[in-house]
Amino acid sequence: MKHGLLICLLAISVNQSLLAQSSAEKEVLQFESDACKAFVDADAAALERVLTDDFTLTLSNGDISTRANEIDELRSGKVRYDVFENYDMNARLYGDSTAVVLGKTRVNGTSEGKPFDRVMQFTDTLVKRDGRWQVAAGAVRKIAFHEIGSSRRNAGPASTLKPS
Repeated sequence: MKHGLLICLLAISVNQSLLAQSSAEKEVLQFESDACKAFVDADAAALERVLTDDFTLTLSNGDISTRANEIDELRSGKVRYDVFENYDMNARLYGDSTAVVLGKTRVNGTSEGKPFDRVMQFTDTLVKRDGRWQVAAGAVRKIAFHEIGSSRRNAGPASTLKPS
C-alpha cells in the first residue's frame, strides 16, 4: 500500500512538472510570436524591449547585425514589413531563465521600395530578466523552396532575412 501511494504521489508530481514546463514553453512561444509585431508595426520602442542590449543576429551570409542595427533599420523606414510571422516553432527551456527557440519566419514587405517575400529558418536564444523574456542572440539561414512546408510554399523565393 505504501508503494502504491508513493507511486501515485510521484506520478502527480511528474505530471505537475510537465504541465508547468508546457506552460513555460507556451509563454516562450507566445513571446516569439508577439515580438514579430514590433517589425510589422515599425515600433522601435517595442523592439528595444524585446532585444537585450548586447543582442546579435548572425545572418545567412555570415554578417552580424546588432541591436542598434536592427532598431536603426526599423526607425529609418528603409525596410517595411507587411508580414513578419514565426511558425513551426519548438522551444527548449534550460532552467527558469534561458530558452532556445527553433522555427521558421516568413517576411514580406519592401526594402528601399523593392518588394521581398521570403522564408528563413531561425534559432533564437532567449533570457528572462526582471520577469520578461528577451532575445539575446539569433541566427537565420536561407530556406530553399523545397524546404518550406507545403502550407507556406506561397511565401516565394528564400533570400536573407535582411532584404537586399
